[in-house]
Amino acid sequence: MYVDSHCHLNFPELAADLPAILDRMAANQVTHALVVSVNLPEWRGLMDMVAPHRNLWASVGVHPDYEDTHEPTADELAELSQDPKVVAIGETGLDYYRLSEPLDWQRNRFRTHIRAARETGLPLIIHTRSSAEDTLKLMREESAAEAGGVMHCFTETWDVAQAAIDLDFYISLSGIVTFKNATQLHEVAAKVPLDRLLIETDSPYLAPVPYRGKLNDPSKVIHVAEKIADLKGIPVAEVARASTENFFKLFNKIVK
Repeated sequence: MYVDSHCHLNFPELAADLPAILDRMAANQVTHALVVSVNLPEWRGLMDMVAPHRNLWASVGVHPDYEDTHEPTADELAELSQDPKVVAIGETGLDYYRLSEPLDWQRNRFRTHIRAARETGLPLIIHTRSSAEDTLKLMREESAAEAGGVMHCFTETWDVAQAAIDLDFYISLSGIVTFKNATQLHEVAAKVPLDRLLIETDSPYLAPVPYRGKLNDPSKVIHVAEKIADLKGIPVAEVARASTENFFKLFNKIVK
């Protein structure tokens, strides 16, 4: 069986199609999906979506790309995380790709999320883009290893992956790993230990080959697992087993 460790089923592109998506997940043996928060104004709607479904779970947090939105405190995140369906803090992190300095507000937000994760004991879901050095620096400064978590939709070098693993983080690979030109990521997929591997779709984005350029959803995570298995030279069942076990170990509030 497979799990999708990171998706956005509450986004408009997917929300209206939820019953069909759940059917496709079942048909492809995708048993669980983690629906990840990107801002707090939409968080209650996300929670309303996952509440009726035993196989859908949630996080709470504010994405680094959201500049003009409610800025949470660590106490606020901790309070919201008490909901039984919330299993992680994030997604959080740094993204220097779209936005320009000064970005102190982004770094301060990241620190707030790390502190909330340490306070609650919940794992972090970390987003990093064009910011790996600072991301790792803040993780070390704020003792993110005490909470642990996952580097989601990983696209950095093996050296960055190794540094994150040393901080007790998992490496999650998305449909990008199936892209022909993602050679740096192919190296990471081949090297990352199975006991540190997660798989995801980040849907509705980043549909894997053979669906590249089309709408993505959790049912397509199997193609991520297949590509990783090919790069490692192992049966896909091993990738499915390891990534699923890691999912439940990391997000240990989830009821199977």
